[in-house]
Amino acid sequence: MKKLFLFIAFTLLPLATSAQEQFSIFFDTNKHELTKIQQDRLAEWIAANKTSKILAINGYTDEDGSIGLNDTLAQRRVTHVFGMVKGKVNTREDFKTRSFGKLHKMSPVKAENRKVTLYYLQQKDLALENEILGIAEAPKPAPKVKKAAEYPSEITVRNPDGKDETLKLDVAFMKKVGNAKKGDVIIINNLNFYENTFGVVKESRNRMHELLEIMNANPDLKIKLQGHVCCMKADRQDLSTKRAKAIMQFLNTNGIEKDRLSFEGFGVSRPLHPIPEKTKEQAAENRRVEILIVENP
Repeated sequence: MKKLFLFIAFTLLPLATSAQEQFSIFFDTNKHELTKIQQDRLAEWIAANKTSKILAINGYTDEDGSIGLNDTLAQRRVTHVFGMVKGKVNTREDFKTRSFGKLHKMSPVKAENRKVTLYYLQQKDLALENEILGIAEAPKPAPKVKKAAEYPSEITVRNPDGKDETLKLDVAFMKKVGNAKKGDVIIINNLNFYENTFGVVKESRNRMHELLEIMNANPDLKIKLQGHVCCMKADRQDLSTKRAKAIMQFLNTNGIEKDRLSFEGFGVSRPLHPIPEKTKEQAAENRRVEILIVENP
């Protein structure tokens, strides 16, 4: 008990003149409930401190009675007062009701020792709370800086014929996707499929590997592949979904985690140009796969 009192004496009280306030209510001998006069005093304090914050509630007794009896009485006084302020004045969850019984420094006037003291901060001083309590604030972590990814301009892969093949990659496109924000939608230009199938044409294989490089360089990136078709009133074969899924499966097969990828087909519901298209260029632009950025911290 003595160590707890010293904590208050040397940590809380010296700072009282700068910010911390204290308020005491007093009890009759061997009583843990307040008299009507003291209840009114506490009610007035509560009314005047609705925006304050209680840091600690400490209970005391006079020198009469045994140490054990007085410690219990002091604790009961603290509990009684806390019940009256609870929900009316903000109080630290770790206020740790401290009960000092007759081991605190006594006043020569007995009545002054039978008390509960509230240590609190007024609203204007709340910013000093941790300083007053001697709580060291954890240093704020340095803001996370996203490392700029480096992308190759070409790679060598094994083609379906079993021969090595060098593919040129679009570095500007890869940077655009890698730096995109959540909610952005980016069209994969020149990603084409064999007619009425979900097989990617040979000339578009570099687009697939660009996506793979992007996903490998940005391990927190999550995307949704969105498929669209052209030239028809309805996507009866669900090619838009199958094409988006085929790209996702290529990425999965090459090591990209499944929880980073999803897919969806929109058929002809979201054309860039009215159907039927007027030119081959318009048809090609409607027949597309897009990337929706789901997450990119």
